[in-house]
Amino acid sequence: MGEKTRYSDTELEEFKTLIHDKLDQAKKDYDLLKSAITQDGSNDTQDTSPTFKVLEEGAATLSKEEAGKLAQRQQKFIQHLQAALIRIENKTYGVCRETGKLISKERLRAVPHATLSIEAKNAQK
Repeated sequence: MGEKTRYSDTELEEFKTLIHDKLDQAKKDYDLLKSAITQDGSNDTQDTSPTFKVLEEGAATLSKEEAGKLAQRQQKFIQHLQAALIRIENKTYGVCRETGKLISKERLRAVPHATLSIEAKNAQK
């Protein structure tokens, strides 16, 4: 019997569950970051003395910028996970886009949206 060219439906279902769990968590994290940017429910600098107001506004701007960058990364992660779900539906999930071989289960469990095997990823460097 030749080398396996794709994961079985049972294995794909297993990965689908894993990805849905990660996707749910990623969306929660994204919402948290978004609320940090808009500062929903926070006290802001309205209740501090004028002396510290300038420092706090500067810190708030910096943390908003950082939260914005993190939110962008989180949104990209969500998109990658959603693309992985599409690959599961197409039954192409877990196949390296460079070598055409199966990506190891260990790698997919660690990085469920991976499209490259370790070998292909290392060859890129």
